[in-house]
Amino acid sequence: MKRLTLALFALGLVTVAVTCLLAERPAARAAAGRTPVLATRVAVAFDRSPPLSSMEQFIPDKAVVIHPAVESLPARQGATEGPGTGLGATPPTPPAARGGAAGARAGGRAGQGGTGPGRAARAGGPPPIPPPPAAPEISAAGAAVEQTTQGARAAIEPAASFDGLGEGFTGHEFPGAANATDANAGRGGAGRGGIDISLAVGPNHIFEILNGNMAVFTKKGKKYPTTGKLLYGAVPNNTVFAGFGLRCGVSNNSDSVVRYDQLADRWLIVVPVFAQPAPFAMCYAVSATPDPLGPYYRYEFQRPLFPDYPRPAVWPDGYYNPTSTSDNLLPEVITQKHDCIADRNKMLKGLPATEQCVVIDGGVFMLNTDVDGKRLPPAGAPNIMMSTGGTQLMKIFEDDGIYFYKVHVDWNDASKTTVSTPQKIAVAPYHYLCDGQLSNCVSQPGTERRLDSQGDKLIQRLVYRNFGDHESILAEHSVATAAQGGGVRWYEFRLNKQRDPVLYQQATYAPGGFYRWLGSLAMDRKGDIGMGYSFGGDPNYPGQRFAARMANDPKGQLTFHESVLAEGQASQTGSLRWEDYTDIIVDPSDDCTFWYVGNYLKSGAESSTTRIGSFMAPGCK
Repeated sequence: MKRLTLALFALGLVTVAVTCLLAERPAARAAAGRTPVLATRVAVAFDRSPPLSSMEQFIPDKAVVIHPAVESLPARQGATEGPGTGLGATPPTPPAARGGAAGARAGGRAGQGGTGPGRAARAGGPPPIPPPPAAPEISAAGAAVEQTTQGARAAIEPAASFDGLGEGFTGHEFPGAANATDANAGRGGAGRGGIDISLAVGPNHIFEILNGNMAVFTKKGKKYPTTGKLLYGAVPNNTVFAGFGLRCGVSNNSDSVVRYDQLADRWLIVVPVFAQPAPFAMCYAVSATPDPLGPYYRYEFQRPLFPDYPRPAVWPDGYYNPTSTSDNLLPEVITQKHDCIADRNKMLKGLPATEQCVVIDGGVFMLNTDVDGKRLPPAGAPNIMMSTGGTQLMKIFEDDGIYFYKVHVDWNDASKTTVSTPQKIAVAPYHYLCDGQLSNCVSQPGTERRLDSQGDKLIQRLVYRNFGDHESILAEHSVATAAQGGGVRWYEFRLNKQRDPVLYQQATYAPGGFYRWLGSLAMDRKGDIGMGYSFGGDPNYPGQRFAARMANDPKGQLTFHESVLAEGQASQTGSLRWEDYTDIIVDPSDDCTFWYVGNYLKSGAESSTTRIGSFMAPGCK
């Protein structure tokens, strides 16, 4: 992620103020000596539970403000279909400005991983390493949902496991690769791990993005005999936009995301443009065929606001793409987020398409529901958007709710596109792990340098799955634990008749202490849940693990003993930045196999390598 402090939030938008009631904070309740009641309710055919809390707000004395939807300005320059005869036949785009990333990092993360503790070099030597935040006291209600022992079932062995992009990656597969001179292609950067990780899996291919580079690998199946063979890459992310757009074809950037749209058997690549001067841009590429190495339909939309941290999600009526203006305090509004929707159905056909954006002042990092499986939500169903509570910028690190919005897009009339006011779902109280993002958090052997936890937000994806008799949504975030370590708080919500998400089960996965953080959660076609996450804490080097549960297991329990995907072999000393997000997804070929990617360091390495692996819950075939 990159951050800018921008005063563009008032640009040509008419403000619609939503007057909200201040949500009561767990800290205040604790001070009053009252223990919050946990609201774990089953979503039944007719929901008899009390009404959910109405409008909520996150910043004291500041109402959430939801602006009207505005169409982004398209930039149509060059051929929509490209690059050339296809991505696999396209050499890397010549080096260019990295989307203004250097300036964005310096401007947006001063003192917090930009020119601050996340940087290893500065005039006069490296900056001092700050102490970690004090461990908070966890309430009895928060501790009550912690799973502190391993599941009794035997650990699941990885079915596939191979190193992807990052430190040590030397693969070059593209036209002219024999003459490639970029020794850093596909690497996370000297002394700094690749923090922006994205993974997509189709019937025959595995597509990975790490920071500013992308690569495509084989997946064993009908087309290829093995998994993990490099087919294309590593090339800059904007190679797919070669010869197209005003900004997309010439500005490369990290924070890019790849998705496989299994509803259409297509691939989606999203690349933000952070380069100054504004306007900024969001670039979409949708494959014209099921082949990720073939041609793409390409779109560029100008954005007046800095489009940080895009997390695109697939929904039948659009590609929903939440972004953020800044990590720093913005005058008057404090925080500012956006939910933008691109016209998926027109993009799939290569037709002229539009993007609509709704700006939300006073919100927290949001995720939109992302469809897994081929059973669609009911026709016209709104997309559900969720966030944690709290506000790190105001030093509000605790809450006892997950908050949701309902988003409806109208492609005929943007004035009829709506985002509902946020509503609270009561959950067990939580405290952001290490008080949120960009803090010196997870301990490592042999160094004072600790790793960032990104504890202030839900981590992708916000998974939606329709089982016919019920519809589930999965969410997770990193929280502090009673053992003064870190755990992954995870939830399953189910939709009631009013299409409100209701808490079905929750837990904080924290067996044996230490740190488990930056989790990613998914559900197979039988309702089994798989979760991948980072594992660490002195004396353990940071690495990657996963755990799982069966659909009918006791609620709130990952019943399989955790498995090791990548055992860490070294500490990361050059930066606190570890991962801004990670990914677990379900293989569309069988709707059973979980694929996961995350960072680890090899012995002697200065920067991290990604490990890509798969596993399956027994009985799902």
